[in-house]
Amino acid sequence: MFSGLASLVVEDVADEGEFIRVQARTRDDPVQCPVCGQPTGRVHGIHRRTIADVPTDGRRVVVSVQVRRLICPVLGCPRQTFREQVPGLIERYQRRTRRLSDQLGSVVKELAGRAGARLSRVLVFAISRSTALRLLARLPLPVVRVPRVLGVDDFALKRRHRYATVLIDAETGERIDVLPSRSADALERWLRGHPGVEIVCRDGSGAYGEAVRRALPAAVQVSDRWHLWKNLCEKTLAEVRSHSACWATSNTPRPAGVHEQTTRERWHQIHDLLGKGVGLLECARRMNLSLNTVKRYARTHEPEALRRAPRYRPTLVDPYRDHLRERRAADPAVPVKQLFREVQEQGYTGSFNLLYRYITQGRAEGDRPVTTPRWLARLLLTHPDHLRHKDTSLLAELTKACPEIAQLASLIREFAQLLTPAAGNDKKLTAWMVGVRTAQLPYLHAFANGLELDRAAVNAGLTLPHHNGRTEGVNTRTKRIMRQMHGRAGFDLLRHRILLH
Repeated sequence: MFSGLASLVVEDVADEGEFIRVQARTRDDPVQCPVCGQPTGRVHGIHRRTIADVPTDGRRVVVSVQVRRLICPVLGCPRQTFREQVPGLIERYQRRTRRLSDQLGSVVKELAGRAGARLSRVLVFAISRSTALRLLARLPLPVVRVPRVLGVDDFALKRRHRYATVLIDAETGERIDVLPSRSADALERWLRGHPGVEIVCRDGSGAYGEAVRRALPAAVQVSDRWHLWKNLCEKTLAEVRSHSACWATSNTPRPAGVHEQTTRERWHQIHDLLGKGVGLLECARRMNLSLNTVKRYARTHEPEALRRAPRYRPTLVDPYRDHLRERRAADPAVPVKQLFREVQEQGYTGSFNLLYRYITQGRAEGDRPVTTPRWLARLLLTHPDHLRHKDTSLLAELTKACPEIAQLASLIREFAQLLTPAAGNDKKLTAWMVGVRTAQLPYLHAFANGLELDRAAVNAGLTLPHHNGRTEGVNTRTKRIMRQMHGRAGFDLLRHRILLH
């Protein structure tokens, strides 16, 4: 039961109700002087120390240990007398055994202060939140190891105000260090103090790129492919919005969903039964529907009337909707600026952009939800094999209505193929950028210019297998740690938890 106390001589065990008291003493073996190392067994005095051990049978264990104060036999030794210690069990100034401290350290490493204190009460040996934080601060940090492939990313200590940098081994995911800022100088100092990094995985940060160029000019910088795709997604949405006046003229309705198809099928089934003379109650029994639902379908003459209209927020354009509908029905090619001038004369006080969005959303023509720029961008950015048949048909119709969108779709598919690392992708990227510059797509031009500014890192990202995915995962866990700490801890304690977790 008390195997952890094997280095002591246990003399008695007493049951004292809420806890178990163990009487023990140290062995009569010679002990080395902590200063000169000379062994000695001369006893100067006897002392008692009370330490806590791991709980047993759901109760606390208190060990009362008799230790000796010994005399150093070497004349002139700075320590004439010293109190013996039991390595791994009793250490100086400690009131807990090593194994109890290790258990509590594992708890506070995961839960920190208040949560660790609450769990310690369940584990019988209760500690305060301040004690939990002191135990956490005393846990030794791992030795800083310089990896071959370094992952670098930033995270917010206080969003839009203060940021920090986390460094990991991009091959194993091991946390290496946490820097108190995301500046180029901070990363440069760390790289100069820890030479040996060969490859650095990062996002599109110019500060990190500059720090690596200054500290490790021979290191290979790898731009993360996920960030490249994310930037392309943003530019794609901007391009779709800029050409909405072209592709949205057809006002193509969004494909019907599963709910709408089910509603239409149910309407036909109910009306077929009613046409055969089946009563409402019998229809409800056969179709396993409520009677009120069958009545609602029976009163509806067309299945389209059951379609739920989208709920839009009221806007300043709503009072002029009838006028816009009549004008666009009479002249579908009427310019939006002309409509804007007309509704202004009638008292419209909103902006031109609000009116433009109102029309491109299809709210002037009817209640059917039309394809929005965000939906079209999603169709463009989804792999063709993952699109449903109706989505493929819708995408073909919209790209046919606008040549620029058709060209944009082709360029997106070509760039998506480059995101699978392979030799020769750098040359294919050059050809892709030439195609972008010949197209009338200004937002995509800006994306290509950004790639050109960081071309070496982009080439490495498209040809090498390394990426920054593990660093993003560490950042996600870091945010969870910060939520546990509720922002009340300083950077030093946060760094401690990140490196220990």
